Amino acid sequence: MAKSKASEFSDQDARIARYAKALGHPARVAILRLLMSRETCYCGDIVEELPIAQATVSQHLKELKDAGLIQGEINPPKVRYCIHPENLREAKLLFADLLCVESDKACGCQSNKETCC
Repeated sequence: MAKSKASEFSDQDARIARYAKALGHPARVAILRLLMSRETCYCGDIVEELPIAQATVSQHLKELKDAGLIQGEINPPKVRYCIHPENLREAKLLFADLLCVESDKACGCQSNKETCC
């Protein structure tokens, strides 16, 4: 049986892609920023803060949660959301590694990542 090309991608590349997909909509970026500014937040709080309908907020929260960037705690009838600190830290490191290495090659900046980033 032939090996699929998708299985040839590294686990690191798959994790970067998962996080990038979750951040691929401005509403999800705004939700993530809002959650990063607070300890916890209910869906209704997000609806009040952002110009997005409740059903749409719920869909975006699901995408962020499926990617592992946020987590939810069920307090019937509500779910309280917050950042998933370990996964957010991993996403930051993965994106920094990807973008700094590539920008070093593309722009000719010094190879010291602290200088680049």
